[in-house]
Amino acid sequence: MSPLALLHPKAADRSPEAESESASHEERVPPTLFQIMDHTAHAGIAQFTAGLSPAVLLSAFFDWGINLALAPGKQLDLARQVIESILDNVSFVAQCAGRQVCDPCQRALPQDTRFRDPAWRTPPFNIYASSFLSTERWWEAAMTGVDGLSKRREAILVFATRQLLDTAAPSNFILTNPLVLERTRAQHGANLLRSISNLSIDVARALAGESPLGAEDFKVGEDVAVTPGKVVHRTHLAEIIQYAPSTDYVRPEPVVIVPAWIMKYYILDLSPRNSLVKFLTDQGFTVFMISWKNPGAEERNTGFDEYRAAGVLAAIAAATAITGSRKVHATGYCLGGTLLAITAAAMARDGDDRLASLSFFAAQTDFTEAGELMLFINENQVRFLEDMMWERGYLDARQMAGAFQILKSNDLIWSRSINEYLMGERPRAFDIIAWSSDSTRMPYRMHSEYLRSLFLNNDLAEGRFKVDGRPVGLIDIDQPLFVVSTERDHIAPWHSVFKFHLLTDTEITFVLTSGGHNGGILSEPGHPDRHFRMSRERQGEHAIDPETWFASHRPRDGSWWTVWTTWLAHRSGKPVPPPPLGNPEAGFVAAEDAPGRYVLAR
Repeated sequence: MSPLALLHPKAADRSPEAESESASHEERVPPTLFQIMDHTAHAGIAQFTAGLSPAVLLSAFFDWGINLALAPGKQLDLARQVIESILDNVSFVAQCAGRQVCDPCQRALPQDTRFRDPAWRTPPFNIYASSFLSTERWWEAAMTGVDGLSKRREAILVFATRQLLDTAAPSNFILTNPLVLERTRAQHGANLLRSISNLSIDVARALAGESPLGAEDFKVGEDVAVTPGKVVHRTHLAEIIQYAPSTDYVRPEPVVIVPAWIMKYYILDLSPRNSLVKFLTDQGFTVFMISWKNPGAEERNTGFDEYRAAGVLAAIAAATAITGSRKVHATGYCLGGTLLAITAAAMARDGDDRLASLSFFAAQTDFTEAGELMLFINENQVRFLEDMMWERGYLDARQMAGAFQILKSNDLIWSRSINEYLMGERPRAFDIIAWSSDSTRMPYRMHSEYLRSLFLNNDLAEGRFKVDGRPVGLIDIDQPLFVVSTERDHIAPWHSVFKFHLLTDTEITFVLTSGGHNGGILSEPGHPDRHFRMSRERQGEHAIDPETWFASHRPRDGSWWTVWTTWLAHRSGKPVPPPPLGNPEAGFVAAEDAPGRYVLAR
């Protein structure tokens, strides 16, 4: 039997015409000269806006201005707040004059750590911080509570004004940052010389398209992605890696991992100390990993469903043919989890029972609460992104990374800039930083379908998403689910991931772990300062809201990895001798060592 026939019980019977008819994307008609001019203009603008459409912001500010002009009561209230803010700052200055220590952080939000250091409690720096925080509060009041302004546009304005104000924070400048001034005095300006050198090196490497300094110390296949294994199958979009066993006996059901194709797969196989793949093999599991191809212009017309067929179904086919197991434990991370959920729903609809369980890491299936990123996704923004991708045929990874950095600018932009370009500190490179610079692209057609069907229209959650021309429903999934989210995830907020409870009617083990989108998933045993909350809801139990769930589940210290592997073991058969690497008779030849070729492409 050929590998194609193993993808799906009816895969061999599907004609190219049927595949074409099932595609959800409709190609645009050839663009006119005027449309080409628009595409080119938008692509140029996107280079300076991290892919965000200026029209989204401008229309929001215009809407705010019109509604504020028609709200005299709001105008008077803002004028009152200006006077109160001035008096409050005068009072603060008077208090500071009477004592040496005066903390401005009583005006800061709990998550704002910029002015927490004791150096900010002495004049004049506490006055700078207090005045800035008062300004922030006033602008937030100005952007909220305006009659006639939608909640969505209000949230856009709050986000945008916060980004603008953050650029002017006193912590970002030499003369208004006491920590920088003290470092400069103590080192006689040597820190500033190092800062200039750091900035020059980073700018030069960025212009040359090179990775950040230090990333070269972590070579794929030598320092990271070193768990032994073989590439047992290759499609035009994915390499399927089977990892070598590290125990004498293994569970009969293999674990098939579907990472997102906006990242290199080895986030789950970094250094041996924090490799989830190694941890799984050490616990007696046979692991298969999808390593996605880094697409170029030639893949511009690759659709979302091709990733399902040439990636997820190909991996399941390889895993079952090589191990001899009828079922697999399928696991999806981030966008890979979304794709896995779609695949599982389609398999359930079609009577394909090859899934023993499903695990999802920081993966969304309902995008109505997708955090601040969702604020900007409307028809205008989607068109802008499509135009940005049109010329090259893909979304450049650096543009995508810039958009994600803006979402957490204080942590990912300004704090780094202060440390490296004012304090003169260059942090030691480590594996996850090197991995984050080894980014990938996204094909034009796939990303357009993803934005429209999932982000813009929320088709999957609302039952309109089609596979093979027919809609799929997550409610059809009946396998037990293990769903992991992270407390500080700015890409897949945990409130959004929590909606698995509303969209499925099966047993769900839900884990909320400390950390962010990547750090919370890399939570190996022994990792310091890690905790998680966990619950198990059986089929038919009543759903609760996220806040009630959070309040009713205490955190546990340690790693959720051990809980997950125990969960998998309870849903697996008794250990058996490990299978061979590959199965040539079924068309899966273990001819090349992991990590394979696709992961090396830049």
